[in-house]
Amino acid sequence: MLKQKMILLAALAMGAAIPTVAAAQAADGLKIGVVNVGRLLQESPQIVDARQRIQDEFAPRQREIVAMQTALEAKAAEVQKNVEVMGAEERENAQRDLRNDERALVRAQNEFREDLDLRNNESLGAVQNEVLGEIRAFGEGSDFDLIMVDGIVYASGRVDITQQVLDRLKANYKPGS
Repeated sequence: MLKQKMILLAALAMGAAIPTVAAAQAADGLKIGVVNVGRLLQESPQIVDARQRIQDEFAPRQREIVAMQTALEAKAAEVQKNVEVMGAEERENAQRDLRNDERALVRAQNEFREDLDLRNNESLGAVQNEVLGEIRAFGEGSDFDLIMVDGIVYASGRVDITQQVLDRLKANYKPGS
């Protein structure tokens, strides 16, 4: 509830500030730009490359988990098929083995997800830093007084500089870096 109020207050403050900033820009010749960081993080070659590298890195583990799951399903089907001809002790041992294999699969899946999330966060953080640096460099190189990134409900094409920053990201991209 408190977080929602804070977000609402921030949005209202931003809404109140935009006309003031626009008036100041017109009066003093300020140069203001708006960047859609979400779009940059979706379309930049850096993020596309990072996603592909992570996918390649984790593909063997994913195949291993799929193989474990397939083997478990086959083992469960075999036990189910033969359950009636098994003795009580043999049935208990088979069911215990299935539970152990299922736990091992769940553990492997959880470890995989945790490692993948960690790696995604590391890569995303590095790309975010690069994107913010590029926005800063673009702003300085193009004599912007203010570049806004978050909390923008609408920005006209005159102040939206997302495409220019994206073009710079593409131009400065070095594959494999």
